[in-house]
Amino acid sequence: MRKILLTVGVVLATTLTACGTQAGNGDAGGPIKLGAWLPLSGPQASGGLPQEAGTQAFFDQLNAAGGIHGRPVEWTPVDNAFDPQQTIQVARQLVSRDRVVAIVGANGTATTEATFPFVLEQNKIPVFGTYGGSAAWYDPPRDGLFGSQTLYENQARAAAQWALDEGAKKVTIIRNDPAAFVNVGAVATTELEKAGAEVSTVEVKLGTTDYSPFVSQIRAAAPDAVLTILPIQEAAAYLNEMALQGVKIPSYGYSPTVGNSLLDLAGKNADGFRAVSLTLPPTADTPEVEEYRQALAKYKPGEKPDFYSLATYGSAKAFAQVLATIDGEITSESIADAIVASGTLDTGVMPPLTFSADEHVGTRSVVRVQVEDGKFVPVGDFVSPQ
Repeated sequence: MRKILLTVGVVLATTLTACGTQAGNGDAGGPIKLGAWLPLSGPQASGGLPQEAGTQAFFDQLNAAGGIHGRPVEWTPVDNAFDPQQTIQVARQLVSRDRVVAIVGANGTATTEATFPFVLEQNKIPVFGTYGGSAAWYDPPRDGLFGSQTLYENQARAAAQWALDEGAKKVTIIRNDPAAFVNVGAVATTELEKAGAEVSTVEVKLGTTDYSPFVSQIRAAAPDAVLTILPIQEAAAYLNEMALQGVKIPSYGYSPTVGNSLLDLAGKNADGFRAVSLTLPPTADTPEVEEYRQALAKYKPGEKPDFYSLATYGSAKAFAQVLATIDGEITSESIADAIVASGTLDTGVMPPLTFSADEHVGTRSVVRVQVEDGKFVPVGDFVSPQ
């Protein structure tokens, strides 16, 4: 017999109470142990801190409603300072010492990929909802690896198509130098050139704060659109320098450029910036987004609603829906099996997620957003790049 818990302010549909003994992590009735690595310090903390807040707020809310099968979820986020080698040590701690059954809501493409031999291959621990990722991760699908966001490559296609829709014929892509940025830039280049656009690229070393020489290059190239493949703090530096040099060219970004930090760091210079988002805006007037705002206010007071925290809140909510379907032991193996068999997971804050044995990326959809009067507003509904 099961009793579905239907309310935590608004319908959660993710908590389940069961009679009898439930086992997992070796402790019948004990906590369900999950973990993640996040940049909670260093230059990338502007993304990692709200991501931690969103995931923790959801699991705190879930536990207050009874948890999963009457068991609390214990989610352990650990700072990795966005360093791949440090992330390997964090992964060893979470798997060997903390004995987590899944990694949920981790951050970073290169950082997460560094853990695959130990986490996925050696210990068979599933990884769900990494903020980041690469198409190579999922083609062919890797055992135990599941994405809850549109991949950067499809985000780049969607942003490029938006520029094309608005008449761009000559586009400059400004991106960082690591491989993850190079790959995304290459996809955008292909998409633009396929439509007949002329494309040039400006490469910037990751961590750069002085964008004056790069904006000078863009001004000299005289494009009619700029596509930014940059982390959020560098996107803000770019927008500030564009304003300082008086360069007025429509600029487009992908989801890492969408967040409070961009608005805080760029101020009025962000007005008009266009980007594609993984979620509805955190200001959206829907029951599910209101539920998120209430959870954030209660469990992470002082944390402003943000795209980053909303994305990880939604991903955690989808994962909890998976856990609620498991009848029996909650183990790494049963979690991976349940994700594949989960059908459609609808959180109400991001596109519905659909997984199968052949498809480990839950969605390819994004929503276009634009900065107007100091805030992001949606431009249409969720769309998938064609």
